Amino acid sequence: KHIFVLFPKKFPEIYLEKIGNNWYYSAETIDQINQIYESVYPWGTSFINDYIPEPLHKSFLNFEIWQYLGFLILILIGVLIYHLFKRLVYFILTKVERVLVKNTSEAVNQAINRLSRPLTLIFAFWIVEKLLPILQMPLNINRFLLLGIEIAKIVFWIYVFLKLVAVVMQVYADIASKTESKLDDQIIPILKNLLRGLVMMVGVYNLLKILGVDTTTLIAGISIGGLALALASQDTVKNLIGTFMIFLDHPFQIGDWIEAGVVAGTVEEVGFRSTRVRAADTSLFQIPNSALAEMIVNNKGLLLFRRYNTQLGLRYDTPPELIEAFVDGVREIIKVHPDTRSDAYNVEFVGFGDSALLILLNTYFTDLGWNEEQSSRHRLHIAILKFAKEIGVEFAFPSTSVIIEQFPEKKGLDLNYKIDSNKIEHAIKNAVNKFKIPQK
Repeated sequence: KHIFVLFPKKFPEIYLEKIGNNWYYSAETIDQINQIYESVYPWGTSFINDYIPEPLHKSFLNFEIWQYLGFLILILIGVLIYHLFKRLVYFILTKVERVLVKNTSEAVNQAINRLSRPLTLIFAFWIVEKLLPILQMPLNINRFLLLGIEIAKIVFWIYVFLKLVAVVMQVYADIASKTESKLDDQIIPILKNLLRGLVMMVGVYNLLKILGVDTTTLIAGISIGGLALALASQDTVKNLIGTFMIFLDHPFQIGDWIEAGVVAGTVEEVGFRSTRVRAADTSLFQIPNSALAEMIVNNKGLLLFRRYNTQLGLRYDTPPELIEAFVDGVREIIKVHPDTRSDAYNVEFVGFGDSALLILLNTYFTDLGWNEEQSSRHRLHIAILKFAKEIGVEFAFPSTSVIIEQFPEKKGLDLNYKIDSNKIEHAIKNAVNKFKIPQK
């Protein structure tokens, strides 16, 4: 049994059967003539002969005059629907948006306003498409007009989804701006570009489909080409996966100081392929995200406090009493220093070095910024130096000293330390008072 379907997509029920050497409409098609007619002409056509005056049935350039007038009326209907429903669609969209998101920015409202226009145009084209068969245009003209409307609808749908992506990304940007993490702000352009690309791919696919392109062959060709491209760009795919892993795990955020392998610096940007890290010497490192996702990352930006650990070296001839006084004074300085923790510190005489008596100084700065830490260290160092000078303690430095204790007609070179408890107590008070906040 040989059959031929005239309109396989829109009217598969209309088909021909070959009987002998001739083709005839099938019995099933004949039985469904009324239903097919109603689907093609939902508004009917009898009123054309009943209400349109005879003069309007005169032909001009192969069309009747009433058809020209009807075409103009259809255009006016489309324009009228657009202007009438544009504000209504905008009102509905704003209501839906306010239900989903309580606080919105002006940028979101502008994006919604731009979204309402193509939606109204799609509705207007849909109405015109339903009314177009009333004009009873020739088949080739009708097919051309309907194809144009279909193309316009798909183009506007692409525009709608692109604007919808813009609205969603703007809402997400408003939410991300209120969070502490800056990495959320960085993912917005990446997601936006991915969603836009997806919308364009689907839109172009549908355009090719209505233009009669064999999409099955096209998809097969794209699949083979995509496989070849994927094999040729494995590093790019790895970096893409690494990018998503970074955004999912949040190991750092923009502005954090990190150490990753041999790289140490401030994170400036997390891109689609690589992450940019600015080193202390202002040089810029670009680390592939696939490699960064597998590295051990030390995020200095998540420090609760900045630890400062060093050793102070006193001269070997410093008396034990002055060592005790010096240690007590440094402890008091740390307690009252505005930028150090007063509940976690160590100042102890810990050993004998090659050329100095070693005093451990271990404390924590509350300022997390690198510049602030250096300023806090400076003030701490100056306070310790002033205190040491006031009580008569001297710091040692790597050297070899030959001290001649007895020499004819010469005095010995050993230092003569004077231990005055009152002077020491006064020096400690002076050092402490410099950090105390004056009472108002």
